[in-house]
Amino acid sequence: MADPKGFLTTRRETPKGRPVFLRLQDWHEVYQDFPTDRLEKQASRCMDCGIPFCHQGCPLGNLIPEWNTLVWNQDWQDASERLHATNNFPEFTGTLCPAPCETACVLGINDDPVTIKRVELSIVDRAWESGWIRPVRPSARTGRTVAVVGSGPSGLAAAQQLTRAGHTVTVFERADAIGGLLRYGIPEFKMEKWRLDRRLDQMRAEGTEFRAGINVGVDVPTADLLSSFDAVLLAGGATAWRDLPIPGRDLPGVHQAMEYLPPANRVSAGELAESPISAEGKQVVVIGGGDTGADCVGTAHRQGAASVTQLEIMPRPPEHRSAAHPWPTYPMIYRVSSAHEEGGDRLYSVNTQEFLPGEDGAVRALRLAEVRNEDGRFVPVEGTERELPAQLVLLAMGFVGPQREGLLAELDVALDARGNVARDASFKTSVDKVFVAGDMGRGQSLIVWAIAEGRSAAAAVDAYLMGGSPLPSPIAPTDRPIS
Repeated sequence: MADPKGFLTTRRETPKGRPVFLRLQDWHEVYQDFPTDRLEKQASRCMDCGIPFCHQGCPLGNLIPEWNTLVWNQDWQDASERLHATNNFPEFTGTLCPAPCETACVLGINDDPVTIKRVELSIVDRAWESGWIRPVRPSARTGRTVAVVGSGPSGLAAAQQLTRAGHTVTVFERADAIGGLLRYGIPEFKMEKWRLDRRLDQMRAEGTEFRAGINVGVDVPTADLLSSFDAVLLAGGATAWRDLPIPGRDLPGVHQAMEYLPPANRVSAGELAESPISAEGKQVVVIGGGDTGADCVGTAHRQGAASVTQLEIMPRPPEHRSAAHPWPTYPMIYRVSSAHEEGGDRLYSVNTQEFLPGEDGAVRALRLAEVRNEDGRFVPVEGTERELPAQLVLLAMGFVGPQREGLLAELDVALDARGNVARDASFKTSVDKVFVAGDMGRGQSLIVWAIAEGRSAAAAVDAYLMGGSPLPSPIAPTDRPIS
């Protein structure tokens, strides 16, 4: 354990954000550096709880008490080794994960939990700065080849594990740069892309090959893929977005979030001079109260929106845990992201009924109504209809599963009842030597689950190719018959 009295003597503290008026002028990460001595004090709050429920809260099974103790003892290099023992990309989870480990922290039963996420990010940043993170090359090559389709966190984690096991791994990505949603879906102010690029450089040095700008199932027939590789892992994510089929949906100015965020990211990266969809000077409405919606809010602020309003059909969550979400479960509570700190309004228990056109034919407003929940149905409250001005509407209502056209249709893989790619306990699909990991098989989920699935699927692919595998599998095999 760390300091035996740390949780009694030290209060929870997290980094402060840069002043809003400054950070809205750039795309850099919003949080300021956290002094090392204060970070070590935060690690000291990790208590000697007989059963560390943070392990249960983290799908990767991160060894959190171990590296907290090592940080408190200023043994940062060993802390990095323990951190990387379970997580290929701690900088991704340290910036993007909502930290279910913290909501499962035993200290959180009656106090503020340990700042696990910040300690994690500080460890990996120190490790890079100190040169402790190096390519891990395989001691021998197996002669087996694996194709990984998709270069998001799940595909990258699987590719790195399989390369280190000695297989020849090629990662295919249909976008023109590697990274999946990490590259073009996640705004720079949440995670700067140099964090991604240095990991990709590490993977290249280890032997992983990347082929961007190739849409498997369109540019490359799946038959060629199956004949050229000993195993194929599908890790293309859940990219089919949820739409809102109401009157006026086709009006100019109404866009999906994933039509809006990628070009904005390209502008921030210097790949585009300007975005084809801009919030500058407009009244912006974001429909959907999740993380993608918050990404749209922060992006609109930086583009110079006149106003930003985020809508959510569900009621506003409580400030603290309710009886419906007891410890150590991840609670539905009111959360304020860095984007929300920067301004804008959030409306709850409202439903959009219609998009209204202006004289130019583009969207000028939404017709809203307050709603109440009646046996699982959202029923409009009579007399609450009103118009909300908007010249840009962004739909951020989540994803309904993987895209079926192209790759999945060509492979003719079985789908489960939710429309995801069906798999068994070994991540195998209904097609011989084809496996699936991440959101494409699991459905829309957290980045920490994506990495855990990638690591587990890598172990399954390795076992398929070699008859057994020493690779760790954080997700225990379960009975997942293909249906």
